[in-house]
Amino acid sequence: MTNTKDLPLRQLLKFRNAWIAWLIFFVVLGVAVLLWQVSIHLVDERTQARFRTQTLQLKTAIEERLLNYEQVLAGSAGLFSVAGDVSRDEWRVYVDKVDIDRYYPGIQGIGYVKRIGVRQMADHISSVRKEGVYNYLVSPLGTGPYYYPMVYLEPGTDRNHRALGYDAFSDPVHRRAMELARDEAKPTVTAKVVLIQEEVAEDQASFLMYYPVYQGGAVPELRNERQMMLAGFVFSAFRMNNLIDGIVGLISPFLDVRIYDNGTVSRDNLMYGSNLGSLDNDFSFQMSQTLNAGGREWLLQTRSTPAFDFLASDPRPPIVLGSGIVISVLLFLFVLALIRSRLMAQISAGRYRAITEGAASVTLVLDRAGQASYASPSSDEILGFDPGEIAALNLETLVHVDDWSKLQQGFEDAIGAPGQQQPVIRARVRDSEGRWRDMDCTFTAMLSVPGVNGVVLSLRDLTQLKAAQTELHRLAFYDPLTGLPNRQLFRDRLNHAVRRCRRSGEPAALMFLDLDGFKRINDTLGHDAGDELLRQVAEWLEGCVREEDSVARLGGDEFVVLLSRVGESEAAGKVAETILHRLCQRVRLSEHEVGITVSIGITMIPQDSEDPGTLMKYADLAMYRAKEMGRNTYQFFTPAMNIQAARRLLQQEELAAALEGDRFVLHYQPKLDLVSERVIGVEAFLRWHHPEKGLVSAQQFIGLAEETGLILQLGELALRQACIQVQALERAGFESLKMAINLSVRQLTDAGFLDMIRQVITETGVSPERLELEMPAELLNEDPRVLRELLTALHDLGVCLILDDFGTGSCSLVSLQQLPLDVVKIDHRFIRDIPYNVSATDVASAVIALARKLHLTVVAEGVETPQQLAFLKSAGCAQCQGNLFSYPLDEDALIGFLIRQYEKPLMS
Repeated sequence: MTNTKDLPLRQLLKFRNAWIAWLIFFVVLGVAVLLWQVSIHLVDERTQARFRTQTLQLKTAIEERLLNYEQVLAGSAGLFSVAGDVSRDEWRVYVDKVDIDRYYPGIQGIGYVKRIGVRQMADHISSVRKEGVYNYLVSPLGTGPYYYPMVYLEPGTDRNHRALGYDAFSDPVHRRAMELARDEAKPTVTAKVVLIQEEVAEDQASFLMYYPVYQGGAVPELRNERQMMLAGFVFSAFRMNNLIDGIVGLISPFLDVRIYDNGTVSRDNLMYGSNLGSLDNDFSFQMSQTLNAGGREWLLQTRSTPAFDFLASDPRPPIVLGSGIVISVLLFLFVLALIRSRLMAQISAGRYRAITEGAASVTLVLDRAGQASYASPSSDEILGFDPGEIAALNLETLVHVDDWSKLQQGFEDAIGAPGQQQPVIRARVRDSEGRWRDMDCTFTAMLSVPGVNGVVLSLRDLTQLKAAQTELHRLAFYDPLTGLPNRQLFRDRLNHAVRRCRRSGEPAALMFLDLDGFKRINDTLGHDAGDELLRQVAEWLEGCVREEDSVARLGGDEFVVLLSRVGESEAAGKVAETILHRLCQRVRLSEHEVGITVSIGITMIPQDSEDPGTLMKYADLAMYRAKEMGRNTYQFFTPAMNIQAARRLLQQEELAAALEGDRFVLHYQPKLDLVSERVIGVEAFLRWHHPEKGLVSAQQFIGLAEETGLILQLGELALRQACIQVQALERAGFESLKMAINLSVRQLTDAGFLDMIRQVITETGVSPERLELEMPAELLNEDPRVLRELLTALHDLGVCLILDDFGTGSCSLVSLQQLPLDVVKIDHRFIRDIPYNVSATDVASAVIALARKLHLTVVAEGVETPQQLAFLKSAGCAQCQGNLFSYPLDEDALIGFLIRQYEKPLMS
């Protein structure tokens, strides 16, 4: 540095000397303030757009939820249309199958109101009591001539039992809704009520939805006929908090939401209030919308809360202002530095000597002839020569004869490029004791630099460096395959990160990554392909994080990432999303193209723990939770995962014990041909006879079976039982029925799958033409060549190949054309909203048309209403199955069903 006494700072800052610097400072500062105001305006607009989007999404979600519940009632009314009279046990079984607790939150129960004449009252009460409702009584009693008591209400909880016998028609609120539903033949919602089964302390706002049931099943054309032919109503009771809390919490958790009945804002009409903030004073945005629900008009009122404003706040405006101030100061200082540049020309005569004397290498200054004119004091310690002696020595005599030509060339190159450091030259130099030392030599020409006036030759001894490298290799801190830190080094870095977080309080994040399906790639393509994939993944991961972060390989396909400094969990989530996006792609390995994904578990330091071992365990648990959520995603650790891990271990043991104890059975759902209107086949569904839970559906344990590998044994068991059932159906006279069996990707990609299929067919003696194998759409993500070979082999056996869930995922049209498929099955998600949702109707039509263009038979699953059936017929669907025709049946019930259907036509 120059001595500030040459030009005092006070003198330098005077306006006459630094006016340009001051001008630049104020201009740049003004621009920064302007940009700051613009950024504040943009943030406000974005926040308002986010508020409006959440509000519109909330309205759509509530309307869709109510539409789904109307469909539930329509299906319930359809039960009476199909079956006529429905017994209490049949109603209970039906509601259990609907599974309202799982699929329809907010419904307190689904019931049936029956119209009873005055003369029928005594017989009605007697018959209900004979069914087990011993204290049943119709109340309140009016003047007639008809009463409308609640006869059925499921689930049969104690609360719901209180409502049995209650004549809802006696209440004007219920009567208006029931009369409108009867006359208009559509679902109708009551005004705000308090359910009769509510406790005093739980009198939250509620409402009921009624759907009329007419004698004979058909809806009369005229209103007078509807009034005369009314048989009763199916209804659902809703508690508003239970119905709306889940929707609000998912879509707009930080908005204050209130819903008013009849479109009027008043305390008496308040149906729902989220109570997250003040709707009166403290808000930035507000919006009101109208909801039409079952003939009633609801006012949906949303306003922002302080929490919403906080989360929507953006740090960029202060960053813009701060950056502008910093840039203004830097430019000001830069111009000041230019003003002082004339003082920077002075060079300290002793600076060069001070540097060379303290260096850990030998520094020589050579003249144009290559003769040493100066040697640093370190030459005595490293080479054993006195610095004054080297000037008298011939440098050529100290360098190995094989290396001298390289040094000469480096010296000439340095003279030709003044000021530029030349590439390192490895040479052997003899010390005073005659020993050769390996040294790195670099030339820099500084002939015109005052105080140097020569070519600087730096000689760095590699002896200690080689010793250090040997020690590092011995410690083996790095993975030999990927070059990433191994478990030992990563553990040390994790300990260091935990200690730093404990001292500073600044959080960090630990990520546990596992490649989805790596074992299958390793088994099918070989370990060389697997190693190449691991090297590629390591390179991608290093490109997704900062230099201060750590990426390590623990072994196999397990990687860990340590984010040394993260502001919040959201920042860690963004890094996880970056990794998912980078790794979710197809890679070519050993002439095969495969797709890979990754599951990520994240734990925060020190919030979750300050123990490295515990943090590793928590991240591992979160990673397994990500796999449960469908893979190719990330999950943060929560305390509930510890409990879930223990429960999962117990479930694994129960599943293995059930497999050994032969506690699995098959149920069968009929499949119909829409042209002949006859049953042409059945689909097999696996069920678990649990000692405590009863009959458990496959959806509740298939995922666990796939993770533990038990899916292979379960799949063989199901296939074998299905083949045996085919033989039983043939003996019963149903020779033409086909049997569909569901398969998972894990089963189909197993090396022994084809041999297992052939063995089961041979041992059971079943005809392959009677079997239909349903394969998930995710199978199309596998290597096309391997997949084509597998399906061709199955097709050659004679079995029918069905692609399940058609229209979902990444179904490639090229794959569909090239693969030997026979049938495609439309996913039930495209069917359930027909005909009420125009988008669902259009998508289903397009999927059916596409499949027919590909010359594939189309099967629709999940058909539950006559309207859906009518649409599928008109759209050209060939086959269908669903609860409209039959629920999955056990072996005995299936035989009875088939006998009844072959005795009479199934559909009119």
